[in-house]
Amino acid sequence: MISVVLHEPEVAGNVGAVARLMANFGLSRLVIVNPQCDVKSLEAEGRAKHARPILKSAVVTDEKCLHSFDTLVGTTGRVGTDFNIPRSPLTPKQAVELLVPLVKKNHSVGLLFGSEGKGLSNQMIERCDFVVTIPADQKFQTLNLSHAVGIVLYELFVATAEQHTTSHFRLAQKQEKDALVKVISGVVDDMKWSRTPWRKETQRKIWKRLIGKWFLTKREVFGLFGFFRRVKPK
Repeated sequence: MISVVLHEPEVAGNVGAVARLMANFGLSRLVIVNPQCDVKSLEAEGRAKHARPILKSAVVTDEKCLHSFDTLVGTTGRVGTDFNIPRSPLTPKQAVELLVPLVKKNHSVGLLFGSEGKGLSNQMIERCDFVVTIPADQKFQTLNLSHAVGIVLYELFVATAEQHTTSHFRLAQKQEKDALVKVISGVVDDMKWSRTPWRKETQRKIWKRLIGKWFLTKREVFGLFGFFRRVKPK
């Protein structure tokens, strides 16, 4: 089970926004450690929108809860130098590669996010098994709390969700793309070109490369079949 853990959040609106993001990405367990704001306020509820049940069921507790996780993942925008071993970070995508096997085994994972003003202290970072940072511009590297939560949860969701808002789109398979390339090749062969014979071969290579680069759905491939069959010279 994955829990989003907010350590000493200062802005109620951010807490509500985090609850909404959790609903967007299929999570429900929110843990709030030593909040510095009213996490059940109207401001928080307003930002949570339809995720109010997550906010209302959030566990408000102290730092003792951090010992309950099998794996605790810290997040920080301040990574320091490569001599600062506790703050040596992974990107969200790298971290997810480590977490996916744990999630599938019902491992207890806590994603720990620091406060808006201070982030996570060195002492808190040292309690984590590893640290995640979101790559950003060096001049302005700290993200808003809810934005940071959203990016991490998105990466985790994409890697683990079996069904989502675009899962009903079916990508074309290799044999379908190969068949489309064959139809296009026939169109190219029937066209009149200049005396240089390599122009047809160049066109075939270009279309094959384009079809390979495009993430075509089955419906798009069928549509292209119809188009190229109509433009084929009689």
